[in-house]
Amino acid sequence: MRAALAPGIRLLRALPRDSRYRGLTLVLTFFCYTSYHLSRKPISIVKSQLHPNCSALDPNPHNDSNGSMWCSWAPFDGDNYKELFGALDNAFLVAYAIGMFISGIFGERLPLRYYLSGGMVLSGLFTALFGLGYFWDIHALWYFIVMQVCNGLVQTTGWPSVVACVGNWFGKGKRGLIMGIWNSHTSVGNILGSLIAGVWVSSAWGLSFIVPGIIIAAVGIICFFFLVEYPEDVGCSPPLHHMASDEEDAGGVTTNGKDPEAVTSNEGPLNTSGQSSTDCPDSPKEAAEEPEAISFLGALRIPGVMEFSLCLLFAKLVSYTFLYWLPLYIVNVAHFGAKEAGDLSTLFDVGGILGGIFAGLISDYTGGRATTCCVMLILAAPMLFLYNHVGQNGIGTSIAMLIVCGALVNGPYALITTAVSADLGTHESLKGNAKALSTVTAIIDGTGSIGAALGPLLAGLISPTGWNNVFYMLIAADVLACLLLTRVVVKEVRGWCGYMARKRG
Repeated sequence: MRAALAPGIRLLRALPRDSRYRGLTLVLTFFCYTSYHLSRKPISIVKSQLHPNCSALDPNPHNDSNGSMWCSWAPFDGDNYKELFGALDNAFLVAYAIGMFISGIFGERLPLRYYLSGGMVLSGLFTALFGLGYFWDIHALWYFIVMQVCNGLVQTTGWPSVVACVGNWFGKGKRGLIMGIWNSHTSVGNILGSLIAGVWVSSAWGLSFIVPGIIIAAVGIICFFFLVEYPEDVGCSPPLHHMASDEEDAGGVTTNGKDPEAVTSNEGPLNTSGQSSTDCPDSPKEAAEEPEAISFLGALRIPGVMEFSLCLLFAKLVSYTFLYWLPLYIVNVAHFGAKEAGDLSTLFDVGGILGGIFAGLISDYTGGRATTCCVMLILAAPMLFLYNHVGQNGIGTSIAMLIVCGALVNGPYALITTAVSADLGTHESLKGNAKALSTVTAIIDGTGSIGAALGPLLAGLISPTGWNNVFYMLIAADVLACLLLTRVVVKEVRGWCGYMARKRG
């Protein structure tokens, strides 16, 4: 007797064809960028093991005079270990920031599937090579610096590629919410990276890098076999990237109540046989004339690119300082062990997931991407101050404040790097040319990556003077990020006022 068709297969068959491919693209790019962040996180977990408090361990078996540092891993066994950790962070982040500006240009001109999967395999290789330094007993600083630089360069293949793929499949209608949920890959990757690295951090820290390296390379191979870059490649209808002028007010709020995404994905244009585009064949559509990729300067001239790029510089400075230094801060201030501090630091990323979703939902409803970012940044400043002063007064307080700070810090960062980048990369001034997505995304994230490099560097330089000063630096960066969006916020507020005036009239 033959069994009935599996429920999951019946569900897939019931979904429109476009929805199936959109779902595949969303899930696949989610796991791709999860693995990118998963492979970046181990360094922050392993820092406390490269220079632990040796006096708290068993007696020194070598009986030398350096009793407090005998268990540290050279060259991080000196008093300048924080500066060396900062150098490791910046080797990656500076290479990433420089490479990102070039990466978007390549991403517009190369097949995204090859570009993304190749970058993931190479990233896995360099991540694993860093960990092999443990098993090969390497103590030369230059080796770890070179691995970080190489990894930073190849990791720039990720973000422009995944945002371009998702932007090609999803229109503007619910982009904030969809990308807010999708962008949780950043926090999920950080959480998984912390947990995986924590398994081996105290026994064989090299595996904390090798295992994530294997994971990202394996996901890259899966991406090579299954990623679909454009809806037209499988005969599906492209989304509507911007609304008609009579259906959108100056603030970005639709006035007819319809979701523009639905116009193409659900009611797709009818073909000559009367069938909707969701029933289109597997073969790609006849290729139209390929639009020319936008130049770097042309992308900079798109309204809003400069403001959001500079805002992200300071927002990412705060986020990446937490990414690289939070576990060590918890060890030093709350006196937890390396594994416990790594586990507790994941709560900041849990808050980041909630903040990204919340920011996307609110910005979709109001149409005010910049205003949403500004409000969250304003609220983040006092919360950072409170976390530093009362956040360690009990495990319950620490958990609550880490989640809240994570939501307020990472919410604007997530919104700018996803929905805002996709909006600007398909801006109406481009007249339908979607060849700007990777370049705009790379400019915005590349500028933000300058802040990501500065944050850990400044934390390494300032932390010897006290953690209070590190938090004052973070609060100042948060305020500057908000101020840089003032012009865009004013424009959005004027748009809302004009819309309300027309509605009353």
